[in-house]
Amino acid sequence: MMFIQVLGIDLGKSNFHLVGHDRAGKTVVRKKLSRKQLILFLQQLPPTTIAFEACGGAHWLGRLCQQFEHHVKLIPPQYVKPYVKGNKNDFIDADAIAEAAGRPSMRFVAVKTEAAQMMSAIHRVRQGYIKERTACMSRIGALLLEFGVSLPRDHSVMKRLFLWLAEHAEKLPAQFIAELAGLHSHYDDLSARIAEQDIKLKQQLATHGDAQLLKSIPGIGDITASQCVAELGNAAQFKNGRDLAAWLGLVPHQHSSGGKPRLLGISKRGNKHLRTLLIHGARAILARPETSGAVFGEWLIKLRATKPFNVVCVALANKLARIVWSVLRSKEAFNAAKLQHEFA
Repeated sequence: MMFIQVLGIDLGKSNFHLVGHDRAGKTVVRKKLSRKQLILFLQQLPPTTIAFEACGGAHWLGRLCQQFEHHVKLIPPQYVKPYVKGNKNDFIDADAIAEAAGRPSMRFVAVKTEAAQMMSAIHRVRQGYIKERTACMSRIGALLLEFGVSLPRDHSVMKRLFLWLAEHAEKLPAQFIAELAGLHSHYDDLSARIAEQDIKLKQQLATHGDAQLLKSIPGIGDITASQCVAELGNAAQFKNGRDLAAWLGLVPHQHSSGGKPRLLGISKRGNKHLRTLLIHGARAILARPETSGAVFGEWLIKLRATKPFNVVCVALANKLARIVWSVLRSKEAFNAAKLQHEFA
C-alpha cells in the first residue's frame, strides 16, 4: 500500500467510501467498504490522518480510529461543501473531505467521549418525550375545542384535567370522555418518563467535577450543565469565550460588503438546544434581578433600561456562554466578586 497522508471517508449506514491522498495531494487509495471491512482496513492501516464529516456515527468511528492510533479530524459538513468538484457522489465527497482536512485554516470538531455521548443521548430522549407531551396536550386541547371547551395551556390544568372539566365544562359525551382518558394517560406516562430522564442526568452529574463547577454559575442548573458537558467537553476546541458564543449563534449575523458593516439578528449557528437552554437561563436571571442578577451589577441594569427584553436575554446568554468557557478551562467555580470587578 502506498503512503497515505490523509484518508477521507464519506460515512454511510452500511457502506463507506474512502479516498486517500499522498503528500502531493494525489489520490492513491479509492475504496468502497462495508462496516466490517472498514474496521479491518483501519486496524491494518499504519497510523495516519483520517478525516470525515461530523455527522451520525462520526464520534464512534473517531474513537475507534484513535484506538488504532490514527489522528482523527472531524469536519463540519458545511466546510466540506466548497471543496466538492463537479457533480456530487460518494467518492467525490470523500475526496473533498481529504482535501478540506489539509487546509491550514480549517476548523475541526473534537471527538466526543463515550460518557459525553451517553449524556447527549439522555438529553435527546428527554427532548423527544417533551415534544410528544406537548403534541399530546395540543391534541387534547384541539379535541375539547370541537366540543366548545377552551382549555388553558398549562401543565397545572392538564394534570387535573377531569377535575377542571367538572368545574368549568358542560356535560360531555361519555365516549368522548373515554377518549380523553386514554390521551391523558399517555400524557401522564410521558411526564413520568421525562422525570426519569431528569433523575438519570442528576445521577451522572453527581460525580462529574466539571458539571458541579458549571452549576455555580447563575442561571445554570442540572439540565444546562449536563448539556454543556455533553457538547463542549473541556471547551479546548475554542480559543476563547467569544468563539464559544459565536459557535452557539449568540452573536449578530454579519452581511457586510464594500467596506460597509451590516449586522443583522443573531446567527443561530451551532447547537440549538444548548443555545435555547442558555437563553432560558438568562430569562431566569432577569426574573430575579435582585438575587441572581445582582452579580452582573450596573452592566445588566443599564442594559435592561436601554434595550428590549429579548435583546437583553440574548446578551446575557452570550455572557453566560463566555463564563461557561472560562469555568471549563480554568477548572474553577464561578467567582461573582471577580465578575463584578470586570464590570466595575
